[in-house]
This record gives sequence, C-alpha cells and structure tokens, in this order.
Amino acid sequence: MLKFSFTSDEKTGSYLYSTTKETRMFTKVCGLTTKEQIDNAVELGYDAVGIVTYKKSKRYCPPETAVELADYAKGKIKTFVVGIKYSDVRDAAPSFDYIQIYEVKQAVPNLVLATKEAPHPDLRVDYVVYDASMGSGVFSEFPSWINDSRHKIIVAGGLTRDNVCRVINHVQPFGVDVSSGVEKNGIKDMGMMKAFIDAVRSCT
Repeated sequence: MLKFSFTSDEKTGSYLYSTTKETRMFTKVCGLTTKEQIDNAVELGYDAVGIVTYKKSKRYCPPETAVELADYAKGKIKTFVVGIKYSDVRDAAPSFDYIQIYEVKQAVPNLVLATKEAPHPDLRVDYVVYDASMGSGVFSEFPSWINDSRHKIIVAGGLTRDNVCRVINHVQPFGVDVSSGVEKNGIKDMGMMKAFIDAVRSCT
C-alpha cells in the first residue's frame, strides 16, 4: 500500500508530497484550545494541529487566542486555522500555515478545502479534507471520487482508534484528521491521543 510523505522544499518554502512504501501517514489533531494540548501533540508525534475560529463550535478559540496558539506552535508543528467560511478565519489566518474552510473560495493562499463533494478541478487547493460530518464526529462511508485525489486527501469525521486503520487501508489517503475521537468529556485526552496515533502508526 502506498503512503504519502509530507516534506518541505527549503528553497521555495512550499510543501511537497511523494509516494513510498515506508513513509508514515500524515496525522492531524483538530480542535485544540491550549498550549498544553499543542505540547502533547508534538510529544506524541502528530504532524499538525487545527485551531477552530468558528464561533458556534464548542472548540472555538477567539482570533487573538488562536494567533497566540499559532505563534506558540511555530517551529514545532504545522498549524491549520479552521472555520466554515473565510470570514471565520480571516483575522487569524496570517499566523497559520494553512487555512481550512468549507467555503469554496478562490485566491486564498494555502487553502485546505473541507468538503463532502468532489472539488472543481480548476480550484487550487493544497489539500482536501473529506469530512461529510461537518465536524460533528459522526463516521461516514467514503465516496469513490476521493480515489482520484489521494495525494491531497485528508480524511476526517468520526475517526477513532478503532476505525482509523480500516479507513487508511480502504482509502489510502495522504493523511487523517481526528478531533472528537480523542476527547473525553469534550476535552482532548492525552491517553486517547496516544492511542489514536499508535493505531495509525501500527497500520502504516
């Protein structure tokens, strides 16, 4: 089974992928709200963290807090600012490596489109987060169109330590993204974060 590596080009500053049989699965944990949680993600070997600036989310961080967390994470781990529309993330976006939204928006740098539909082929995106649950954590089956974009697909929505390996083997995506699957009583749990990434590593 092919895996996709996530590497940085030092000359251009852009991020590149390549396919091998040895590289590990890109793994992101979303909905972090504290520096301690960022430290936990770094310690456990996650590749990226997501900070939510959508006001109706129970994991909402005000823009000033989000910027503080992004600055804290800089040089330690990649950061995604997460919202529904660009207006949700606009104030914090310059501090983050990637902008993850559900809105189809042209001319947004470092755009990560979260969607349950196949993106238009002319839309320029760095990655596509397939999340049919819209962040609700309800697991869903996966459509066939994502097979054509595996090198850009990050699977999200209802992933847990118990189903992530099956999803990886079925979809063979670039990466996986977890949020509610590593929470206890609505709070990110270090033990559950470790169990999830251990499950990812064990099947890749």
